[in-house]
Amino acid sequence: MTLTRILDVPSGNPANGKVHLRTLSLSDVGPLAAAYTRNAEHLAPWEPRRSAAFYTKAGQEAVVRSKLNQYAAGTEVAWVVLQERDVIGMITLTGIVRGPFLNANLGYWVDQAFTGKGIATSSVESVLSMANDELGLHRIQAATLMHNVASQAVLKRSGFERIGMAPSYLHIAGEWQDHVLYQRILF
Repeated sequence: MTLTRILDVPSGNPANGKVHLRTLSLSDVGPLAAAYTRNAEHLAPWEPRRSAAFYTKAGQEAVVRSKLNQYAAGTEVAWVVLQERDVIGMITLTGIVRGPFLNANLGYWVDQAFTGKGIATSSVESVLSMANDELGLHRIQAATLMHNVASQAVLKRSGFERIGMAPSYLHIAGEWQDHVLYQRILF
C-alpha cells in the first residue's frame, strides 16, 4: 500500500504546490543520502550521532531496507517529503502497536532550507490523517528535546497536547537527554 499526499503549503512559499509525501521506497536511497549529507550539521543536535557510513548510498540502502522490512511487518511507516524529486524531509510512524492500544510514535525532520515554511506542520497533519483513515490508529505520541521549541510548535499546531516530561529519554547528540512528551488522540 502506498500512502501519498500533496501537502497544503502556505502561499508565498517557494515550495508551494510542489511538495508531497510518499511512502519510502528503494528509489529514495540516493536522494536520502544526499539530503542527510546536506543536512548533517542541521540535524546533528536533534538526532543520534551518525557514523560516516550513514551518509553514503550503501548506508542509506541498509536503513531503507530495514524500514521497508518493518513496514511489511506492520510496525513502521516511513514517508519522504519531496519537492520535485529531491528529498527535503522525512516523517515516520514507528513502534506501531495494534490491539487495544492502536498507537505509534511520530518522528520527522525537514531540510534546513525549508524550515519555517509550514512543511513540517503540513506533513504531520497529513500523516495524522493517514494514521486515522488508512492505518486505523487511535493515538500518536511524539517527543521533543526540551529546547526544541520549533518542533513543539509544529506539534501544538497539529493538535498535540503535552502529557509530561521523560528524563534521560533518548540518546541524542551523544548524551541522554530529557524530552517533552506529547500525544494526539485521533478518534
